[in-house]
Amino acid sequence: MAQRGSRKKRKQRRRAAGGGGAAAPREGAKPGDPSATATGASPAEQDEASQPMARGYARGRAKDEAARARLVPLEEGERPLAVTIGAIAAALLALAEAVAFALTSETEGRAVRAAVVIGLLGVMAWGMWRIRYWAVLGMQALLGLTIVFGFLALITASNLGAVALSTGIVLPSSILFWFLIKSMARIQMPQRPGA
Repeated sequence: MAQRGSRKKRKQRRRAAGGGGAAAPREGAKPGDPSATATGASPAEQDEASQPMARGYARGRAKDEAARARLVPLEEGERPLAVTIGAIAAALLALAEAVAFALTSETEGRAVRAAVVIGLLGVMAWGMWRIRYWAVLGMQALLGLTIVFGFLALITASNLGAVALSTGIVLPSSILFWFLIKSMARIQMPQRPGA
């Protein structure tokens, strides 16, 4: 109960100072006038204050439109290099998981995990080879997780070998992630903008 009373007092002090909640009306102002607040800013002044933000948004939209206009849709049978590299990487990872499973003697619970990993990577490799958007999106998700876990491993690395291994995972994953973004945009384009 005492806390509630002290909270009310703090709110009242903030309102009186004009710092929190709704701004107090100016002296002599009409009750329905929205421009008559303690800040004294008229709608025209508020518009002027918001213009830099609006200009920033307009510049951002213009940059986005220019980037979209520069995108070239994929030709028939064309596969971007980043998508090809991603498909090969997914296939190699599936193969490596199969070999690792075959070489380990401990199979309790590992068979299901190996089957799921090999299946997902295999489907992802096939989808990327066939230039499917969902497969590239799945690869992006896998790369994102790899980058996050690689950075976490880099933070906790205790020797130079661990730093080199983590960097060797994070760096190529980040580069492939970056180049797949533009490829995804080109895959999703049905035709050239404005055509």
